[in-house]
Amino acid sequence: MYRQSSSNRTSVRRRTAPRAGRPSGRNFGVRIIIGLVMAGFAIFSYVSSRQYNEVLGEEQYINISADQEIALGLQAVPQLIQEYGGLEPDPLAQGFVDEIGFRLVDNTAAGQTPYQFEFYLLADDQTVNAFALPGGQVFITTALYDRLETEGQLAGVLGHEIGHVIARHGAQRIAQQQLSEGLTGAVVMATVDPDNPSSMRTAEVAQVVSGFVTMKYGREDELQSDYLGVRLMVEAGYDPHALKGVMAILEAAGGGARQPEFFSTHPNPGNRIQEIDRAINELYPDGLPGGLTP
Repeated sequence: MYRQSSSNRTSVRRRTAPRAGRPSGRNFGVRIIIGLVMAGFAIFSYVSSRQYNEVLGEEQYINISADQEIALGLQAVPQLIQEYGGLEPDPLAQGFVDEIGFRLVDNTAAGQTPYQFEFYLLADDQTVNAFALPGGQVFITTALYDRLETEGQLAGVLGHEIGHVIARHGAQRIAQQQLSEGLTGAVVMATVDPDNPSSMRTAEVAQVVSGFVTMKYGREDELQSDYLGVRLMVEAGYDPHALKGVMAILEAAGGGARQPEFFSTHPNPGNRIQEIDRAINELYPDGLPGGLTP
């Protein structure tokens, strides 16, 4: 009987042992399959979550109800108030914001939606910003409020933010984020080798792409809210050209060392002025009604 020497046995073991850090073909194939299943489920969940928006007259990919949007918004209010230094203590200023805000709601399609609109003037006098939560909670900072010159400009800011709510942009972003996270998770599962750290680069690229998609949708939402803001302003009796004045104020505020937080998600004000003109001409081709508040 032939007996293999110890040196030969060592040589065989070295040739047959798997190389460190390289996954077997079988494990890689399993990860690919799991990744494809995850991606398929994420896409299916997204495309099957369609709801009709009566204000826009179109279907949207949204996977939560209006009641859930309201609950999410109400839950976030205290934290946002705290982050912006509390509420403005001047009751006259807050009352004026309420007056304009509810004029926009009560006289337009916004009042026919289930959202519980509330308007908050924040005490922050350094951050130029305005934003809305999905449930109908609308915020404007004192830094922006103090720069506005007319009642119509305040109506323009609030109308834009109300537009975000009734267009359900927040709910859309939630659905998009869930889709993005699902696809990113699928890429990670399919490509990341736990024994090979360099493969994490693929996952990082996927996350960066995800961020670009989110930003793209956000900017489109902003332009749509400008369009809705024009419509809401006219229905409530305000001259929509005042919204262009808001853009000029924001552009001037951006000339300093500290850029307004408004610019982090909103398109360039100069470009938006052109879009506002386009919206006015499209919605009112025969001219604006008379007697509008500037």
